[in-house]
Amino acid sequence: MTDTTPHARPVPAAAGTTLPRTATARPSAGRRYRRAVAVLTLVVAAWTVVWAVVTPMFRSPDEQNHVNSVLRIAYGGGWPPPGDAYFAPVIADAVDEAAYPADLPGRWRHREDARQFVDVVPVPREDRTLVDAGNAVGDASSGTEVDQMTQHPPLYYALGAGVLHATGLTDARWDQVTLALRLLDALLLALVVPLAAESARRATGSPSAGLVAGAFPLLLPQLGHVMGAVNNDALVVLACAAATYLAVRVVTGDLRWRVAVAIGVVLGLGMLTKVMLAFAVPTVVAAYALARGRRWPGRLGRLAAAGGMTLVVGGWWWVRNVVTLGAVQPVGRPRELTILATVPDADVPSIIAGRLAQSFFGNLSWLEVHLAGAWVVWGTVALAAAGLVALVLPGARRTAVVVLLLPAALALGVAYNAWDFHAETGRLVAIQGRYVFGGVAALATAVAIAGWQLARRSDRRLARGVPVVVTLALAAAVGGLWWAFGAFYRGPGETSGDAVERWLAWSPLPEPALLGVLAVAAAVLLTGLVVGLAWPRRLAASSIDPAPGTPSPAVPGAPKDAR
Repeated sequence: MTDTTPHARPVPAAAGTTLPRTATARPSAGRRYRRAVAVLTLVVAAWTVVWAVVTPMFRSPDEQNHVNSVLRIAYGGGWPPPGDAYFAPVIADAVDEAAYPADLPGRWRHREDARQFVDVVPVPREDRTLVDAGNAVGDASSGTEVDQMTQHPPLYYALGAGVLHATGLTDARWDQVTLALRLLDALLLALVVPLAAESARRATGSPSAGLVAGAFPLLLPQLGHVMGAVNNDALVVLACAAATYLAVRVVTGDLRWRVAVAIGVVLGLGMLTKVMLAFAVPTVVAAYALARGRRWPGRLGRLAAAGGMTLVVGGWWWVRNVVTLGAVQPVGRPRELTILATVPDADVPSIIAGRLAQSFFGNLSWLEVHLAGAWVVWGTVALAAAGLVALVLPGARRTAVVVLLLPAALALGVAYNAWDFHAETGRLVAIQGRYVFGGVAALATAVAIAGWQLARRSDRRLARGVPVVVTLALAAAVGGLWWAFGAFYRGPGETSGDAVERWLAWSPLPEPALLGVLAVAAAVLLTGLVVGLAWPRRLAASSIDPAPGTPSPAVPGAPKDAR
């Protein structure tokens, strides 16, 4: 992307002075960077698509609710007030055909008295229920339960309904409908990659930092699992990534009115999806507060424009809730407290921290398949260390403060909500790491900034680390999928072949289509590996670092807060 932000002109050298050799970017450098980002975007898309075809149907939090709400809009059922929406008869049938509930073989604790997923015989694909006008919308007379999703705004569900109409799948089998919506979420996550990469490149002036940020999502198995399922969080993650990128532009000096308007549009659209976008507001405020290049009245005016546009586009939904319903987000369905254990006050902080970290890195299905605790601990330590480096070492500290505010605000919001509920009821609920996924692009940017700082702010030095980062990210991506596949389909004492046969029987796709998906995904991931390994050589062929002791050139996207 072209940076149109004005940069300071260099001071002319005195007569007779020999200018030091400075770096120049050859025309091919930008193209090679964009191609590498495009490949990483395809890699993340392919990875998430594999998650979409591997995860059993309705084995992600609230997936049947999200599919139900999409079908309601697709069939003209509107958006009833919270508590007045019901599951459609086809979803009730689909839940039964998906063998939910039944314990997966990878459940953290085996229950002898529970139905086991590996013991259920899958319904043949041709016998699975079709969606039609007679079963796609539920009401109080359907005999089904309340669907609480209308406590959220309907933008994501309207988008999903549009996809079903555009693809002609409104009257397909329920599992085909669910897969189509999963692929929509995979696309939304893939669009986060160029936003994260450009945020890091803008913050540091380093294309290599952009590639580090672009590979970051592959390190989080839970992200692939949730974004490879049907969930309105996918649009939240994309909106937050766009807000992060625009905030980075602001803090690095882009104070144009059009950027302020774009921020308002992005936040407003996000708020028509979920209230989580409100946690991006501190990031935007900090960006304008820490930006240089314009006096306070000018910055405040642009911040006010962004806030006003946010209110006009989507913030009005939450104001309306307060005025008409007496709450920012009304309760769609009261919780059944009798099934929740009470938690002593002294245990609350450690439980919140542990559950939040665990479900950020890997709590599959409905949080009952746990990633090994050692991976969670080391992942948490690594992220905390990267954030600390980005904040402490000079180079892009203002930008680091801005971007880290978003994941911090999201995590603190989840913790406060859980703590407040515990104060009222003695129980802990809603502690899910997926609520922090809106900060994925921000975390990717902070990690890339830390890597650039540790490389002594040299793009060439950081480029040498890109092959390592991409290789580790791809290894984590494939390893996470293999772990999940066994946890979903391989029963005690069974072989991988047994698990494959079970997967093929449950899948909405026939065997040739599944093999085609895996073949394409493998080719894309291999291409990503080749691009990552070749990056140092390609960068060296297109640009040079400045000579020792000379100032860095004012390249497009160079941070204004580098110090």
